[in-house]
Amino acid sequence: MRVISGKCKGRPLQAVPGMSTRPTTDKVKEAIFNMVGPYFFGGMGLDLFGGSGGLGIEALSRGLDRMIFVDHDFKAVQTIRQNIKTCGLTDQAEIYRNDAERALKAIVKRKLQFRLIFLDPPYRKQKLQQLISFIDEQMLLERDGHVVAEHAHDIELPPQIGNLARVKHEIYGITAVSIYAYVEKGE
Repeated sequence: MRVISGKCKGRPLQAVPGMSTRPTTDKVKEAIFNMVGPYFFGGMGLDLFGGSGGLGIEALSRGLDRMIFVDHDFKAVQTIRQNIKTCGLTDQAEIYRNDAERALKAIVKRKLQFRLIFLDPPYRKQKLQQLISFIDEQMLLERDGHVVAEHAHDIELPPQIGNLARVKHEIYGITAVSIYAYVEKGE
């Protein structure tokens, strides 16, 4: 695993020890950023199921100002900290050990909004529709932002969740990526 592009291009990333996480492959990561970027001019991101931190670190490398990383697994949080340090991004990252729902409630209290939100939960424990609905209801996404949901290829997410529409959907082997954004009426 490595950072693909941007200011940290080529930096190696550690994987979370054990079998509890499934890192996003470089092919899928590249495809995601081609759909939502590929580069950014500032803004804040949220990596809600951080794992090794690969998606959030890639977004920082490609120009986001700040990223909040959340994972409930202690080993994952330690791995994110190490990868952030390796990439020299410590000042741009907040890292929390928490579950997704509690983390989102804490973010609501802080009145934050994000340009990019990554949702890559373990495939067997997905609540993507509920999470995207909560993100929409609490207005956690900027008007021109994207929610990137990575899920099993055989999971079909609805074309519309609240005010968020699925604007892209691609399948890469056993992995699928669904991207949601606000779409103005008539688009």
